[in-house]
Amino acid sequence: MDTIRHDWTRAQLAALFELPLLDLIFRAAGLHRAHFDPREVQISTLLSIKTGACPEDCAYCPQSAHFKTGLEVERLLPLDVVREHAAQAKAAGATRFCMGAAWRSPRDKDLDAVIEMVQAVRELGLETCVTAGMLRGEQAQRLKAAGLDYYNHNLDTSPEYYGTIISTRRFEDRLETLGAVRDAGMKVCCGGIVGMDEVREDRIGLLQALANLPKHPESVPINLLVRVPGTPLANAAALDPFEFVRTIAVARIAMPASVVRLSAGREGMNDELQALCFMAGANSIFYGEKLLTRGNPQAQADQRLLERLGLFGLGAQMAAPDDALVNSEARQDRALSPIIP
Repeated sequence: MDTIRHDWTRAQLAALFELPLLDLIFRAAGLHRAHFDPREVQISTLLSIKTGACPEDCAYCPQSAHFKTGLEVERLLPLDVVREHAAQAKAAGATRFCMGAAWRSPRDKDLDAVIEMVQAVRELGLETCVTAGMLRGEQAQRLKAAGLDYYNHNLDTSPEYYGTIISTRRFEDRLETLGAVRDAGMKVCCGGIVGMDEVREDRIGLLQALANLPKHPESVPINLLVRVPGTPLANAAALDPFEFVRTIAVARIAMPASVVRLSAGREGMNDELQALCFMAGANSIFYGEKLLTRGNPQAQADQRLLERLGLFGLGAQMAAPDDALVNSEARQDRALSPIIP
């Protein structure tokens, strides 16, 4: 079995991208089976707890105050509304509940409200994740003390392409927030977006930046751009679906013990493309009718797809990657073997 590495070169990752697609998927599937049950898919739900009026100018985002997208701005949701959404998500099969707030960075009084939400969601027995922009060290410590499991802060794209997509925040600012999250003892949820008119070298650069962090993100969401009218990327060229599958597979190989999540953009994927992504190592989806402000495949369609593929949502919280490593030897026998009921 490949070891966990933090020294990937771009040439090595480029060589993986160049493999014949079926060979690449085969290699990724073997690593997936070594670290996870290949039939388990974690079901996550994402709720926008504060929508729109974000001062950042991320070219992909309809929540930016810089663009006219027709998005209705909403204040921070009341606690009881968040609790109700979380309960509904759990009833629908989700084991992970993510809360997203459109802030550059939260004010301390905003963080007070978010902490109450985290505690309420944890009381329901759900894994918790928050994305709320840049954090200071003391803010990360407060979230950790409240019991937050994961903090999401995506790198979005390669360091070289980053300035083309965002001018109001530096790539290094994102790394500093990730460092604060790690120092606080929380798990990291960090991935990126593809299909933003970047070239393959940028997808390679993104995965290298993720895989060469001092510790791999336990959660790696891979988003396919949703082209929103009014944003600068509204007319971005569609990404080749097989290139998206390659990105999933290389993420799995480079970060074999991380949960690789199919995130934004799934509403534009057919069942066959999603099946290839699961074969290539994706093992989590976001579930429900909306992903922040954009559409997402409906729950019943997701249920049918998982049933058709012989997959199932986790009934209990997924083991952390460190736990998966402990049990990896027991999974070696199925690493390259078919699933037998």
